[in-house]
Amino acid sequence: MTSRLRIGITGANGMIGECLTESLSVAGHELTLFVRKPYDSPHKLSLWHPYVGQIEAGDIDGLDVVIHLAGKNLAAGRWTDKLKKELVESRVHSGELLSKTIASASPKPRLLVSMSAVGYYGTHPPDQVIDESSPAGTGFLAELCRKWEAATQAAEDAGVRTVHLRTGVVMSPKGGALAKMLPIFRAGLGGKLGSGEQVWSWLALAEIPGIVNFLIENDSLSGAVNNCTPNPVSNAEMTKILGKVLGRSTRMSVPAFAVKAAMGSELAEETALNGARVMPQKLIAAGYQFKYPELEAALRHELAKAH
Repeated sequence: MTSRLRIGITGANGMIGECLTESLSVAGHELTLFVRKPYDSPHKLSLWHPYVGQIEAGDIDGLDVVIHLAGKNLAAGRWTDKLKKELVESRVHSGELLSKTIASASPKPRLLVSMSAVGYYGTHPPDQVIDESSPAGTGFLAELCRKWEAATQAAEDAGVRTVHLRTGVVMSPKGGALAKMLPIFRAGLGGKLGSGEQVWSWLALAEIPGIVNFLIENDSLSGAVNNCTPNPVSNAEMTKILGKVLGRSTRMSVPAFAVKAAMGSELAEETALNGARVMPQKLIAAGYQFKYPELEAALRHELAKAH
């Protein structure tokens, strides 16, 4: 990237946010981090409170790009009615406040990148290929993603190029599924979940900065963009590869009823025990070259970074 940009980021202290903040800072961009509590940072902090509609609108004026990552962790616990409401509201309130503020900014940002998830498509048989033209699925996660994406409508209506980055399972020892799997696998107790046939569409955490840079540089990309590698794997394949990387046996298996007992039935059904073979067709068509397209190399890279 040749020019220095002014970039705003929400959710900057999350796993993806920290990765992007570091990479964009190293690239020399001027960052504004929208946070709910102040903390020591070399970057400009702007306090906002989406639930009460509080944001410093002047801190949006003149930004070139806004990257919206804020939202309660999808795996924060069992999907009780209370937690599901919080998961939806954390995305809808923040997205609507941010997009309305962007729409009234002067000058407006030229790009809004808003996080979403491949859960938008629901669950599908392992051999069914899904891309950005595929319809929304059914279930809580699919409905959450629809509302999540709809929250940016004000910015889109104001003519701001908006990308819904439908993200797969992010591979990093810092958080998410891999962080939860590592202690079990390192103890030699790792194994497939349920049938193991369910497809997990994934990407390395280290891939995300390159994809975001690509979105910034390519004005032709807008709307839904699948944020995952072109090489999804079954849970059984993932289990085997992670065991190989760690040098541990993966002969164990966890029956579906045990996964449901541990996670709660709905969360387990819509995430761990089912999935979809999602392809990043828009990124491929636009010429993006994945740095970590294969799972084994991606895992080795991410685990090496952690040491």
